[in-house]
Amino acid sequence: MTQKPLLLASSSPYRKALLERLGLPFTCASPDVDETPIQGETGEALATRLAEAKARALTERFPGHWIIGSDQVACLPDGSLLSKPGSHKQATDQLRQSSGHRVLFLTGLALLDADSGKLERHCEPFTVHFRQLTDEEIDTYLRREQPYDCAGSFKMEGLGITLFEALDGRDPNSLVGLPLIALNQMLRRWGRNPLLENPPDSAQD
Repeated sequence: MTQKPLLLASSSPYRKALLERLGLPFTCASPDVDETPIQGETGEALATRLAEAKARALTERFPGHWIIGSDQVACLPDGSLLSKPGSHKQATDQLRQSSGHRVLFLTGLALLDADSGKLERHCEPFTVHFRQLTDEEIDTYLRREQPYDCAGSFKMEGLGITLFEALDGRDPNSLVGLPLIALNQMLRRWGRNPLLENPPDSAQD
């Protein structure tokens, strides 16, 4: 398969920073996608559907690209879903619900060839064990990091780590918003190996 330029279907600075770690050139564009869940839709189905929808939303604007879409959903033990809180009050409610529980984070990933329609989809699970949080801790944390654009109301790469007892999953990058292990596997299947692209001219001793 002929290699094509990469496009990240996201305006998220968190996903952009993650993708930069692979060392591949790419551009970003924000898709316009309705993220409302379908009635009865599971967290896995929602995350993968939205990841694909974000990629497909940019195919007409960006022909000749491989488009990367991603979306994240958090699932409480009772099956209810947590999305981006958008406000301090909603974030407070989310962390109160998560306190003392295991919360399953599902990060959908899609890689789409804008021309041929070739598509790969994946959903990366990751379980977060929240410790018992006091209202004072919740309020202080939220005012310090203001993670109102993050599913689950925390920033894994920041002070959010203080909210947890344990983490369980193969790729902690998925908690930030982009499963790099799964994406690397997809890219290698499509003929791009980030480790072998643009190698140094010579190895140093």
